[in-house]
Amino acid sequence: MILLATLAGTWATDTWPFSGDERYCWGAWQANSGPDFLSDKDLKEENGRRAAQEQAPTPQRPTGSCSVTIDATRTISDDEVTHRTEVTLDYGPVPKDAAKRASWVIEHLGGDALPLPDGLPGTVHGLGGTIVLPKRCDTADGRPTVVTLTADSSSTWTRGTMSAPAGLGGTRSVAALLVAAANRGMAAAGCAAGQPFELISPMLQLPERTESLYGEACRIPGFTFDKVTGNNLEHQVGAVDRDLQSCSVRIQRGGPLYDAVMVAQPRLAALLDGATGDKAPAPGWRGTGVFTDDYAIVRADCVGRPATFVMVSMPSYAQKAFTDAVTERLGCAPLAPRHTQPS
Repeated sequence: MILLATLAGTWATDTWPFSGDERYCWGAWQANSGPDFLSDKDLKEENGRRAAQEQAPTPQRPTGSCSVTIDATRTISDDEVTHRTEVTLDYGPVPKDAAKRASWVIEHLGGDALPLPDGLPGTVHGLGGTIVLPKRCDTADGRPTVVTLTADSSSTWTRGTMSAPAGLGGTRSVAALLVAAANRGMAAAGCAAGQPFELISPMLQLPERTESLYGEACRIPGFTFDKVTGNNLEHQVGAVDRDLQSCSVRIQRGGPLYDAVMVAQPRLAALLDGATGDKAPAPGWRGTGVFTDDYAIVRADCVGRPATFVMVSMPSYAQKAFTDAVTERLGCAPLAPRHTQPS
């Protein structure tokens, strides 16, 4: 199966009747193995079609991709409704550019991302996830290789188009899909020595759902807004543990405003190796890092191991509030100088 998967640009298309043993994405996923997007029964009921295009990583070219697309049609009240779901895998290194890497970390580790259980270096949410592969899979320049899973689904009828459930089966199912793909990807790329990833424990849950912002963002002292601004915002308290913490502030029914992530799990922290510089990010700050107009990255020792903070589009008072809150939770010295005032 791995030999077949290494062929570039492999296509597979399934329509009813199915054999039931079709495999997708480098052999990682099998039809009828759990989530709805792999179910033959749902395709039969909706006159559906499932197609896949994949390019597996190889030792010579350690990047790969796979997409599974489902198209289905049903009639509801004399209106034809078409449904399209696309589930995508990518295997490859994190971006080299520091700004792009900061944005990547926020996108994949922040917001409503849940840490994987069992010490697995990654996160998942309802529509995807990411897992960082072992150091033996790093690129020649030292960047970690990651496997990411994303999904998009929509329904279209005469009145328009709206988002729809992707059929991934929830965060536990997403985690299983991600782990299976990572193990097959490593095998195809030739860096699978050692124990494969294994998912055993149940998933954790976020402490809160996204909600309107009426006070301090993410319950962080000092991270506040005036009443008029706050009425138009919502916030998401993300993961809160010793390996990963995050906070996201959004414009209601709009895009991101502020995002912050702290990573201390070694392989997650390795995502930011080489991006923190070799001097303090600003006068009075502890650790090393870089402050720009668009993002801030700071790394400092915290209870015997490095903790790395990524903050995007955040003003100085919010940077201080987030780092103060996290270091207090972890039990280590603050990063920001004590005389910093809100700007």
